Amino acid sequence: MTVAPPAAHADLDRYRRDLDALRRESPEPTWLTERRLAAFERFADRGFPTPRDEAWRQTSVARIAGTAFSVPVRGARVDEVTLASRLPDLAGPAAVFVDGRFSAELSGLGRGQEGVEIRSRREVLEQAPSRVEPFFDLRSERTDSAFADLNAALHVDGAVVFLAPGAIAAEPIHLVFLSTAAGVATSAHPRSLVVAGKGSQARIVESYAGPNGAVYFTNSVTEVRLEDGASVDHYRLQREGEAAFHVGRLAIRLGRDSRFRDRSFSLGAALARHDIDVTLGGEGAECTLDGLFFADGDRHTDVHTRIDHLAPHGASRQLYKGILDGRGRGVFHGLVVVRPGAQKTDAIQANRNLLLSREALVSSTPQLEILADDVKCKHGSTTGQLDPVAVFYLRSRGIGEAQARGLLTRAFASELVRRVDLPALRFELEGELAARLGGPTGEEAAA
Repeated sequence: MTVAPPAAHADLDRYRRDLDALRRESPEPTWLTERRLAAFERFADRGFPTPRDEAWRQTSVARIAGTAFSVPVRGARVDEVTLASRLPDLAGPAAVFVDGRFSAELSGLGRGQEGVEIRSRREVLEQAPSRVEPFFDLRSERTDSAFADLNAALHVDGAVVFLAPGAIAAEPIHLVFLSTAAGVATSAHPRSLVVAGKGSQARIVESYAGPNGAVYFTNSVTEVRLEDGASVDHYRLQREGEAAFHVGRLAIRLGRDSRFRDRSFSLGAALARHDIDVTLGGEGAECTLDGLFFADGDRHTDVHTRIDHLAPHGASRQLYKGILDGRGRGVFHGLVVVRPGAQKTDAIQANRNLLLSREALVSSTPQLEILADDVKCKHGSTTGQLDPVAVFYLRSRGIGEAQARGLLTRAFASELVRRVDLPALRFELEGELAARLGGPTGEEAAA
């Protein structure tokens, strides 16, 4: 383990004060306090990661380590512009969290559906903590990520979704995380949990957003547990402000014959990092990870995925695309591990990147670690620029150069957008990409 230099600990006393204030805020079970303290000590020992840490070699978090983030004021109101422009209009129940705390005023949990339970994590911890304890994923805490430890120590709230065995959520469940950053740099550490019982089904959307121009830090962890035969479609839309910092972790464990699909879109923040850790623990489990990341200006985005096949007859598919413009920087690191007992594994991993300027850079390192001898696995990576012949073809038909480049760039992204099965979310993404990349708007694209 690499220990960060002393400079990374400049605000350690402040984080410790935040932890003490959190413990005084309301009583909590002993097991949670013990885990908070243990996580904080790990964070104190290792500090924030530096380029000497292999997993963070190409992503500097010096700006996060050097910013004095404050605890958000309770009850802060969300900017109306942010609320209107950053909140997809999805049908179904929505649990909204402002600065990491549940907002009953903005949420609409609906009339409830048999076998589908959506609650605030804080409420569950106060009323029935034993329901959460078995699923406090220690795998997230044992990683080399100081951010996972910081979340385990300082999380206040988050969403909890329980699906009873056989339950089918008819409408998508929307988990919304908004930041206010009212005049000062603030931080939030939401921690969410999804437990899908045997044979249950659900579609879950996570949205992260906040005001443009404000400095704030979102450090999220989401844990998903799928029991045998469960099926979860998960969507993640990150549209933090242009001066924000975002670090997210998604940890999933799949049971026998379960299925998990993730569609992730990282479109915001000055610095964004997303870690995905999938464990296929049951025979016949399947997972699909699809993602699109975009960085322009001086923005930096980093995606690290790990898919661990523990059992036989598992399947995984992974496609990530990156679009880099200006002096944008992108990182994709994907690892697929096939354990000795995971015979008949079928795994495909691909990363494709598009550079729109000469100064844009991307680093791509897909990897396979195969410890079984009867598997079918492959991986690949490509990085290139727009085809000048295609640009010339469009221009020869009266389309301006900027619009031609925008159309071709959106065509590159459309493969992943089309995989979004929720029409309202797909429409939202089309409009967002049109605004960023050029070309027809969401309404024109739908016409």
